[in-house]
Amino acid sequence: MKKIILFLIILMVNGQWAVVQAANKYDNPDTIFVARDGTGEFRTIGEAVEVCRAFMEYHKVIFVKRGVYKEKVIIPSWLTNIELCGEDAESTVITYDDHANINKMGTFRTYTLKIEGSDITVKNITIENNAAKLGQAVALHTEGDRLRFIHCRFLGNQDTVYTGVGETRLLFEDCYIEGTTDFIFGPSTAWFEGCTIHSKADSYITAASTPKGVAFGYVFNNCTLTAADGVTKVFLGRPWRQYAHTLFMNCHMGSHIVPEGWQCWSNKDNLSTTRYEEYGNDGEGAATTRRVSWSRQLTKKEAKAITIEEVLQ
Repeated sequence: MKKIILFLIILMVNGQWAVVQAANKYDNPDTIFVARDGTGEFRTIGEAVEVCRAFMEYHKVIFVKRGVYKEKVIIPSWLTNIELCGEDAESTVITYDDHANINKMGTFRTYTLKIEGSDITVKNITIENNAAKLGQAVALHTEGDRLRFIHCRFLGNQDTVYTGVGETRLLFEDCYIEGTTDFIFGPSTAWFEGCTIHSKADSYITAASTPKGVAFGYVFNNCTLTAADGVTKVFLGRPWRQYAHTLFMNCHMGSHIVPEGWQCWSNKDNLSTTRYEEYGNDGEGAATTRRVSWSRQLTKKEAKAITIEEVLQ
């Protein structure tokens, strides 16, 4: 009898030890370090993401040291409260080179970074799609809610930033976003604060597809609109879907912005439903006298009511 009891005790202890051994040592709020040169715990960002626990209640930082990381990164829907923080926005780069016409890939699989999870922060890092100009090529693809991007650079050509799910809320602070055509597009609600929006070709900046009944799509506040040399004919936006909403307020617009401001994507049905607005902008491209008749200049009272808190709830 004593031998049986002793055997059971040994089994229990060994079982508990196995559970302890199996526990993920990264199930804690400590920072994880990634370094391409091998001086961190991981050499790729994808490996660091994989060890994070699902549905974390605590704030977890993945710190990425300077370097070029050629990888397609997915932050899956079961990860929350993660901060992906680069050592320096200029020299910490995630890059890939897929475009829509590689093996009939299509636009929505070309991303370099895809964020499916919610409550994610990305800071001090460059997200790049450096594909040749052979089709749509997404750098950032978002699907989660309450995403925040601080002092990041988004580099690409056509379709650089795809905000992919309606009624999700995004905040871009002090970011640089560049591209050629429709390089900020999608159905999400997004506030851009103090960002530089750089056009690399005569084309369109935004292509919102705001769902019907959603009050806000893209709001650009205190942003600067710049262009590459030789670029002289850029529209603020065209509607990817019928109820697109885009607002530029308190922004500085270069001379590359066309006097009409907006385009209807050659669909006259959009004229009565698209919501394109401006307020308090300056610069050579901000003159309103020749704007299309179906865009609006907000009143001071209307503009005052549009805040980050109101837009992002």
